[in-house]
Amino acid sequence: MQKFVLIAHAKFVITERCIEIKWLEQVLSKPEKIEADLDDPDLRHALGRIPGHGDRVLRVVYNDAVEPVRVVTVYFDRTLRNKL
Repeated sequence: MQKFVLIAHAKFVITERCIEIKWLEQVLSKPEKIEADLDDPDLRHALGRIPGHGDRVLRVVYNDAVEPVRVVTVYFDRTLRNKL
C-alpha cells in the first residue's frame, strides 16, 4: 500500500458520505480500473467495487505526481453501477 494524504476536501467528503478509509485503501492498492482525469494531467481516478457496500463503485481521485500521493476526492460513482 502506497502512502497517501487526504486534502481537506477529501477528509470532509469521506466523513459526510460515510466512506470507510479501508475502502479507499482497497481501491488505491488494487484498483479494478484507472482513468486519466479529463482536465488535470496530474490526476488519476482509481475505481473499484466495494463488496461490503452493495458492490457500489468507489471512485478515488488522486494526484500521484507528488509524494506522498494526495487524495483529492472520493465518492461512489452511480454512473458505473453494474458496469465495472
